[in-house]
Amino acid sequence: MKMLITRIVLALRHFQQWLVAQLVFGFLNTLKILPADPAINFADWLVRKIGPRLKRHRLMLVNLRNAFPEKSDGELEAIALASWGHMGRLAAEYVFLDRIFDFDPHAVTPGRIEVEGIPIFLDLRDNPRPFIVFTAHTGNFELLPVAGNAFGLAVTVMFRPPNNPYIAEKVFSFRASRMGKLVPSHAGSSFALARQLEAGGGVGVLVDQKFQKGLETTFFGRPVQTNPLLAKLVRQFDCEVYPARCIRLPNNRYRLEIEPKIDIPRNEKGAVDVHATGQLLNDKVESWVREHPEQWLWYHDRWNIKRSI
Repeated sequence: MKMLITRIVLALRHFQQWLVAQLVFGFLNTLKILPADPAINFADWLVRKIGPRLKRHRLMLVNLRNAFPEKSDGELEAIALASWGHMGRLAAEYVFLDRIFDFDPHAVTPGRIEVEGIPIFLDLRDNPRPFIVFTAHTGNFELLPVAGNAFGLAVTVMFRPPNNPYIAEKVFSFRASRMGKLVPSHAGSSFALARQLEAGGGVGVLVDQKFQKGLETTFFGRPVQTNPLLAKLVRQFDCEVYPARCIRLPNNRYRLEIEPKIDIPRNEKGAVDVHATGQLLNDKVESWVREHPEQWLWYHDRWNIKRSI
């Protein structure tokens, strides 16, 4: 009897996931009917209407209050609302990613995409060596590996698949055809990244996700746990590390930036200081978020406070 109940519960869960996936796919397929700009703007408007009605909105406001105690309630609400809009844009941009990425270094008229740090891209491509590019959930972060692929960089990107298996399968297929080699984050993902670095290639990682039993660090002055993977890979392969980000600009345009390599903290013996490196990553991401707070995904439970609200 217990086995039968378990099977029924699992079947209902799978059906629920399938149904949610079909609704998402239906929405995105509907957006395909529209031109890119109206579709992206509509998604922004729609999610701004829906987001504040969800439980996650409360978490967003708590996160924002903790990060910006000096701001008024009205300012925080405006940032939260804009953040929902950017999430809507991110979903719609998936549909039009091939049309959005129109960067051409020889174009006379600027397109949607502008790139800063082109000499760094070209140097990494023309002088192969192990390197790590890190970014955060700012702007359309999905455009960064697309840019790397366009410049001919062999970058293995680690990503966290969506919890819904039906959506995860579709997202993986979409990403793989446009972003090069992908590694889903799981227990063995670090070995895949290590093999890429050992072969003299590059890897890309997101560093602003919650990580259980990670490094005890701070983010916006509050305790967080940070994944030590990047620091440990640098310690093992002595590779260069580059910050990169995407910034949404007005009129559905985007700026992709890759910054000069950072100096990795080391201890008195010259070895990589794993803890200090983790804090350095947080500080860099925090500087990005402070510059464009509405473009970060505040609904993430980065500070692990969901259970307390």
